[in-house]
Amino acid sequence: MPRGKLITIEGIDGAGKTTLAAGLLSALQTRGVSASRLREPGGVRAAELIRDFVKDPALRIGARAEALLYAAARAQLVEEAIEPLLAGGDWVLLDRFVDSSLAYQGAGRQLGIEAVQAINEFATASLTPDLTLLLEVDPHVGRRRLEGRGAPLERLEREEDEFFFRIASAYAALAAAAPERIAVIDGSQPPAAVLHAAVEAIQRRLMLPAGQSG
Repeated sequence: MPRGKLITIEGIDGAGKTTLAAGLLSALQTRGVSASRLREPGGVRAAELIRDFVKDPALRIGARAEALLYAAARAQLVEEAIEPLLAGGDWVLLDRFVDSSLAYQGAGRQLGIEAVQAINEFATASLTPDLTLLLEVDPHVGRRRLEGRGAPLERLEREEDEFFFRIASAYAALAAAAPERIAVIDGSQPPAAVLHAAVEAIQRRLMLPAGQSG
């Protein structure tokens, strides 16, 4: 059985990743693709417990500890869910992956891209996405979207604007360094337009299973 494809969705908070992931899952399944949707941190029980911990606004978590916690959750998700799904031929849609840590902890927390890359290569056994969809939005737009949800902000969402501008800049640099893997999409568009652009990127860069591209 051919190995499945790993498609990751990246962007700052408020970029529209979760909405896109839901739309893409439906779009792939209607084309006959066996697809699964996961999120980070989370997706399996141990990683979901870490998710609750790192998102708690009442906790103070140091930058290095934060990076290690995200890597630990990712390691568990890869071992328990992602690799078995890919080995079984499923396509996996993943809301965030290693690029998030490079941008958030490497640049946002200023730990350094190379240091964060090293611990994540170990955590994931160097698993690399087949395609990454990067939703670009102005950090101010992302902030307004978060505040418009009406829900309490999570720990990272409460950071200052400068933090998110560092992250946005890091994402842009990552995309420029890996254009063959990362497809940049204007996340300020309406959700339907973002979904259309994402589907086009998948069709253009990845080969859908035979007879299932209609």
